[in-house]
Amino acid sequence: MSCKSTKVAPSVDFDHSCSDSVEYLTLNFGPFETVHRWRRLPQCDEFVGARRSKHTVVAYRDAIYVFGGDNGKNMLNDLLRFDVKDCSWCRAFTTGTPPAPRYHHSAVVYGSSMFVFGGYTGDIYSNSNLKNKNDLFEYKFATGQWTEWKVEGSLPVARSAHGATVYSDKLWIFAGYDGNARLNDMWTISLQDREHACWEEASIIKCIPPSCCNFPVAVCRDKMFVFSGQSGAKITNNLFQFEFNGHMWTRIPTEHLLRGSPPPPQRRYGHTMVAFDRHLYVFGGAADNTLPNELHCYDVDSQTWEVIQPSLDSEMPSGRLFHAAAVIQDAMYIFGGTVDNNVRSGEMYRFQFSCYPKCTLHEDYGKLWENRQFCDVKFILGEREERVLGHIAIVTARCQWLRKKILQARDRQRQKTKQESNEESEGAAGGPRDIPSGNRPSGTQPLLEVFIREAEAQPFEVLMQFLYTDKIQYPRRGHVQDVLLIMDVYKLALRFKLSRLEQLCVQYIEASVDLQNVLSVCENANKLQLDQLKEHCLNFVVKESHFNQVIMTKEFEHLSTPLIVEIVRRKQQPPPRLYSDQPVDIGTSLVQDMKAYLEGGGLEFCDIILLLDGHPRPAHKAILAARSSYFEAMFRSFMPEDGQVNISIGEMVPSKQAFESMLRYIYYGDVNMPPEDSLYLFAAPYYYGFSNNRLQAYCKQNLEMNVTVENVLQILEAADKTQALDMKKHCLHIIVHQFIKVSKLPNLRSLSQLLLLDIIESLATHISDKQCAEMGSDI
Repeated sequence: MSCKSTKVAPSVDFDHSCSDSVEYLTLNFGPFETVHRWRRLPQCDEFVGARRSKHTVVAYRDAIYVFGGDNGKNMLNDLLRFDVKDCSWCRAFTTGTPPAPRYHHSAVVYGSSMFVFGGYTGDIYSNSNLKNKNDLFEYKFATGQWTEWKVEGSLPVARSAHGATVYSDKLWIFAGYDGNARLNDMWTISLQDREHACWEEASIIKCIPPSCCNFPVAVCRDKMFVFSGQSGAKITNNLFQFEFNGHMWTRIPTEHLLRGSPPPPQRRYGHTMVAFDRHLYVFGGAADNTLPNELHCYDVDSQTWEVIQPSLDSEMPSGRLFHAAAVIQDAMYIFGGTVDNNVRSGEMYRFQFSCYPKCTLHEDYGKLWENRQFCDVKFILGEREERVLGHIAIVTARCQWLRKKILQARDRQRQKTKQESNEESEGAAGGPRDIPSGNRPSGTQPLLEVFIREAEAQPFEVLMQFLYTDKIQYPRRGHVQDVLLIMDVYKLALRFKLSRLEQLCVQYIEASVDLQNVLSVCENANKLQLDQLKEHCLNFVVKESHFNQVIMTKEFEHLSTPLIVEIVRRKQQPPPRLYSDQPVDIGTSLVQDMKAYLEGGGLEFCDIILLLDGHPRPAHKAILAARSSYFEAMFRSFMPEDGQVNISIGEMVPSKQAFESMLRYIYYGDVNMPPEDSLYLFAAPYYYGFSNNRLQAYCKQNLEMNVTVENVLQILEAADKTQALDMKKHCLHIIVHQFIKVSKLPNLRSLSQLLLLDIIESLATHISDKQCAEMGSDI
């Protein structure tokens, strides 16, 4: 969904226990910021000393605090304060002895204090007394008091350009530069008790990031994330996560990202990263001799990257490095940094986040697959005739090959039923007749049996999981059986013409090939005639760093003679590399397929009738049950015998247009709708039991921001019908103050008599005595 025209709405309280939420709608009208809007804030006056880079920024209550850095000539140790409500700058009040001037230090907030650790200090102008520090200072916001913590015992090596964060009452310090080498150690100290505080080096498990500096850290979902940074010749754009509880590092793989989908940001250093809700936001830095200014967003739940498109009215900051960022409420503030031509900046920018609940479409369909409720098709697979259950609606929406198989099986079943019915009627004239399966209530129909000789159960189940969720489980690295399983899935994807799944399988397999399994994978690819994977394996084997290790293994001795010959020839004379300009077909997504299904592609597979004010709308039972606990309970416990369900939201029947908007949300998560639809659907998440209040949050912002003269009459009608009294009052207010324009709208003539009387009454209330006198003099 494009966020260019949407606005941020305040958080919506979603109380399932409150029945009043169905009947009443309360909206607070006021100035709301455009989602994804960059706004340049007032620049700090020069006498305050704003221009700087390599500084730190922290947020405390409604203010941003800037400490240290360098202005191109000198290191700094001043403390600036920016009030986000008043948009005003000042020097923060301080007493005591502050830290020595420094840059590339770290600063965090704990309780009502800011803690500053380490950094690089000295006189850069005369190039004297330059050294890294490992001191720890506390600044108390309430009193302005600076205090140095004198800590006994072992200390972290002095460092700069490190990462720091607070978690579980402790300060955590990671990596950095000690003046001679980059580091990748982790230290922690409790901030609760100053008298007994001591530094401890954390014992780390597993995939520790390479030694690095000039990187940001951010905490989200009880994990700390590190992205890119300067790691010498090994600089990458890897994202690592650190689990505080188990002290375990993990590299987050990007191999699951489809070609054509947004890749991770390019490698960089001197950038910022902040966490908000379930997202990480990366901005700026130096990326291969450029200063990009795109804002990259990483979804921690879905493990996907995207580039945020700024709103049309944005005032974009230029690219920069060694700036600093912090989050207050639902906005990110970025200050300073080094811009083009090595100029220090004193600019402050604000970026408005969007804060809607995540879309649960993939999770909801995934649960439907896992619990196997409401299954209506049984796939009988391979020579052993193993059974796998599924849902016709999902499978036929996603795979045309399986759709044909299901249609063929359904035709055979109907012919068989018809034949049995005729035989019974001939054999027992005058007796009770069996009901043809095509006319039985949907709850009593037998499972449709579909035979697929080309597939075995295990790879077919992986393929089915993909149809429901657009994902497959990532195979364990180095485990041959897992890789071979995905190769079987890939073979099915090719046969079933599932381009998206093909790409996922290829990427997974190529990412999992290593020195231990490459020969097994190569032999299996040769056997299955998977030429692309075989090529990848051959190229992997003949690499200079791999070849000697591979040919010395026992597996190489047992390789088939033709493959050994191919490997030797490939090593002696590598084939020329072929580059294709053809775009890779990544297939259609779950959202695209379900959209097409709702718009007519799934009409012949409908198995439930929704009645809206008596008008029938065919739909699919499994899809409704997957997305709505209301329909799930109905279909499980008291399925209507005639297969028809009356649609309402509480006591209110939505308009046909609003109902179609709700179906779009159910089938493929769409939230785009005219404001009048939002009034009808505001209580729908509560009534139908959707997984979260995402739809309600969008309805609220839609109503708050998008009531215009052009649509005010439609919204007035919807507000009257839904008894949204404050929205009705708001519409009448707009009509009265824009009555000349409203009076020319054709919809005015189609309003009910009662609504026209409400408009006249509002006009009369707002006309002043003076206006009445003027009108009287004209008569």
